[in-house]
Amino acid sequence: MPSAIPAAGRPSSPHARHSPHGRLVVPVLAFCGMVVAVMQTLVVPLLPHVPALTGASPGAAGWLVTITLLTGAVFTPVLGRVGDMYGKRRVLLASLGVLTLGSVLCAVSSDIGVLITGRGLQGAALAVIPLGISIIRDELPAERVLPSIALMSSTLGIGAAIGLPVAAVVMENFDWHTMFWASAALGLLDLVLVLRIVPESPVRSPGRFDLVGTLGLTGCLVGLLLAITQGADWGWTSGRTLGLFGASAAVGLLWGRYELRTRSPMVDLRVSARPAVLLTNVAALLIGFAFYANSLVTGQMVQEPTSTGYGLGASIVVSGLCLLPGGLAMVALSPVSARISAAYGPRTALGLAAVVMAVGYVVRFYTSHSLWMIVAGATVVSSGTAIAYSALPALVMRAVPVGETAAANGLNTLMRSVGQACCSAVVAAVLAHLTFTAGGRTAPTLHAYLLIFLVAAGAALAALVATLFLPSDRPRDRAAKGGTVAVSASVTAARESA
Repeated sequence: MPSAIPAAGRPSSPHARHSPHGRLVVPVLAFCGMVVAVMQTLVVPLLPHVPALTGASPGAAGWLVTITLLTGAVFTPVLGRVGDMYGKRRVLLASLGVLTLGSVLCAVSSDIGVLITGRGLQGAALAVIPLGISIIRDELPAERVLPSIALMSSTLGIGAAIGLPVAAVVMENFDWHTMFWASAALGLLDLVLVLRIVPESPVRSPGRFDLVGTLGLTGCLVGLLLAITQGADWGWTSGRTLGLFGASAAVGLLWGRYELRTRSPMVDLRVSARPAVLLTNVAALLIGFAFYANSLVTGQMVQEPTSTGYGLGASIVVSGLCLLPGGLAMVALSPVSARISAAYGPRTALGLAAVVMAVGYVVRFYTSHSLWMIVAGATVVSSGTAIAYSALPALVMRAVPVGETAAANGLNTLMRSVGQACCSAVVAAVLAHLTFTAGGRTAPTLHAYLLIFLVAAGAALAALVATLFLPSDRPRDRAAKGGTVAVSASVTAARESA
């Protein structure tokens, strides 16, 4: 149970109040978040070339993406909990160190085993984002909390949008190892900046580390995500796929029973089962699904040859640049989202975001023959994502004790990752089954892409439904002076849990 905890948004650290670098804390944490998020999509333009570059099979090459999803899903909630218990800055530095090590491994080798190991280490650093959100909540004055966490949360989408065009440019002009050397350099820069500027939070959630709960959560997530990501290749009714789904469900049930009985659980299921937390996590999964469809299909669609009747025959660089305006829109809209949450509440902001994303996919459904309209539709979807990703941590933080902020946001980030994994599986299945022959090659039909847009719009609307069932935004949940997280609600939650 948490000990006496400073109120959210109150500068509890002398460093935060008196350091000349105090105003650099948020930019540094946001930069760390963007670097970590870039790693999630960095290898996507490289994947078609990996078999020729490394001698690996296409299936093995696919693990360069799958492994980051698995390690990110496992380590994000675990390291969030460890940060709550032993120090968020300490765990943040460890995560950045792991990212740097993984980048170096990928930079010095062309062996597929080493590359998969390095990518796994890069994925484990995804915990940087919830840790950064938690540090912001602990260290900043109240009026700066909401816009700062909005920016920090949005880095997950911003980095993913920026990573694709940057990687494409590197692929076109340099040796492919260069992007991993650049990743290592950015990781080292992050380490130096955090050491010099980011303070350690005094907020702790004491208790014993739940090793059994960690192993149970790991087994459940690995089984579930392996079945989702590999099901299309293995067959959705194959023994391996069904066996993994069944094993994941069984382990999950045993894990949940254990977590409810232990005094210091890895995930506080009683808190997670509160409607305000549960529905926020459901919405996060659906928003993650809707967001990822935009990233997955935009580049592939514009690269399809003109012989398909709808493709534009664009280069890898052009296809990556199609997502760049969306990334810039996310940067610009994160403070706007904070102001919406401050004025009307994060529930309203999340509902608005879901509507904007659905509208973006409607635009994409009807305007898929023009490059500029494709970019416009993708940017609208990214704009909705920015508002959603900014509102989600605010919803989580007003519903959990202050000492569980990193763990709760880690779980919310995990749900976004699960949504992305589900989206990847759905997109792969649709594009593989709705095909035709054009120009002597097999390609997805236009209807395949349009169906994906409809499914993604449906996910956004389902997120809207989940949002409507959240507890309403009340005036007392907002500070009187234009914009902060619910300080009184946070203190109440801390007292209830003490």
